[in-house]
Amino acid sequence: MDEPNTAVLEIEKIPVTGSSISGYVALATINRPNKLNALNAEVMESLKALCAWVESNADIRCLVITGAKPLPAEEGKRAKPNAFVAGADISEFVGMDSKATKVKFTDNAVEKIWSLTKPTIAMIDGFALGGGCEVACSCDIRIASESSKFGTPEINLGLIPGYGATQRLAKLVGYGKALEMIMTGEMITADEARSIGLVNHVCKQENLREFTMSIADNIASKSGYTVTTAKRVVKAALNSTLDEGIAIEAEEFAKLFDSHDQEEGVRAFMERDKPKWLDR
Repeated sequence: MDEPNTAVLEIEKIPVTGSSISGYVALATINRPNKLNALNAEVMESLKALCAWVESNADIRCLVITGAKPLPAEEGKRAKPNAFVAGADISEFVGMDSKATKVKFTDNAVEKIWSLTKPTIAMIDGFALGGGCEVACSCDIRIASESSKFGTPEINLGLIPGYGATQRLAKLVGYGKALEMIMTGEMITADEARSIGLVNHVCKQENLREFTMSIADNIASKSGYTVTTAKRVVKAALNSTLDEGIAIEAEEFAKLFDSHDQEEGVRAFMERDKPKWLDR
């Protein structure tokens, strides 16, 4: 399956370092800088294709999603701000009824990102608002620049979030803070986002890519089989009681002892060698 590079999505394959594994981190850039990388139908279809490509391509070990930097300002005009994704493209809402809306928002790219079995990281520089905040929440890890801002302003359109923020945001930051963000529509800073658990790390803008890719490379260098298991088991905690989750963990932990990579990891540790993962 070919890389789904399109006019609104650019993909860079970055080789994994420091491992016996040959593979790549895929850096996907949403590319609508003149519209602050807003999610229109073309972007959503491109993201769906991206997810299908990542899932089916054994060489891709981790996915990083970011937004394109703003274009240079035209003479006499103010430069546009940085944006991860500034939200959905509101112009596409005009004339939609409930039936069309349900189809559009049920079969969507945000759920495809959430459903990926491989690790995902949102690299956020600038506005992550509405659908942009929801794309970020659908990733496993979120890393932001100091100037980034987060929010769910749908309430100002007479709406609520439609790409999962009422659920995933609440899981990340708690009931009270999620409702405050959703009911006020106010933005929060990157530092506040980190303090409430919405983002994992905040760093200087000039260090954002290097820092993010170092984490992606670290994860990508591990056994893909074990990483996928870890992601599946941790996500089970979102839909399980504590007792159910612990039982799931025990079952999955035991299964790993039948895998090549568990045996190889133990061997490498005992022999002070680098493990040679086979992802099985």
